[in-house]
Formats: sequence, C-alpha cells, structure tokens
Amino acid sequence: QVQLVESGGGLVQAGDSLRLSCAASGSIFSMYDMGWFRQAPGKEREFVAAITWTGGSTDYADSVKGRVTISRDNAKNTVYLQMNSLKPEDTAVYYCSAGRARWSFRYSPLGYSYWGQGTQVTVSS
Repeated sequence: QVQLVESGGGLVQAGDSLRLSCAASGSIFSMYDMGWFRQAPGKEREFVAAITWTGGSTDYADSVKGRVTISRDNAKNTVYLQMNSLKPEDTAVYYCSAGRARWSFRYSPLGYSYWGQGTQVTVSS
C-alpha cells in the first residue's frame, strides 16, 4: 500500500509557475514509477508526466512538453511537478499516482495502482 498526498496547487496568473509536490508513505516509494495526471471539469483524466522508479526516464504529454518537469527524491519519498509558463488550459485538478506496471502503460490511469486526493490548479488569463 502506498499513500499519496499532493500539495502546491493554487490560483495563479497565466505565465506564472507552480511546483506541485506529492509525498508518499507506506510501501517502498523507490520501487514505484510515478505519474501526474490532471482532470478538468467535464473532461477525462489525462496524462501529464511520468518518471521511472530510478528517475532515469521521464515522459511528458505534448501539451506540457517544454513547460513541465517531473522529478523525484527517493530519500524524501517525494515526487515533484515543476510547471512553468502556465496557461488557462492547464486549469485542472492534478493527481499524483504510483504504479509498477510496464513503462509502456505510463500514459493510462490503468497503469497506476495508487492515487492521491488531488490538488487544484487554476490559471487565470
């Protein structure tokens, strides 16, 4: 079992930056690939970024590539999502997730077993 708690969301203006954090507890954090997803009202949950358990590989959705960086600190049991040049279309609830499925499943919520409660990010124009 892994418990995940996100923090760092808030209301910002277009062009601002935010860093989301996800603190993990329970099982061995370093054994899990980690992902960030987001869900806007009336839309399906969508992939944002993922990082392997070693931190050696990362991947990003095309919509955030170049503006977002995912990283992890296994000593602190924490994964981060640095978001720069935020746009109104980035407004959503952001969820942290953990899983041990094959890396090829990183884009799908089905590839993750554990989820946080989410943190709201609102970007005003």
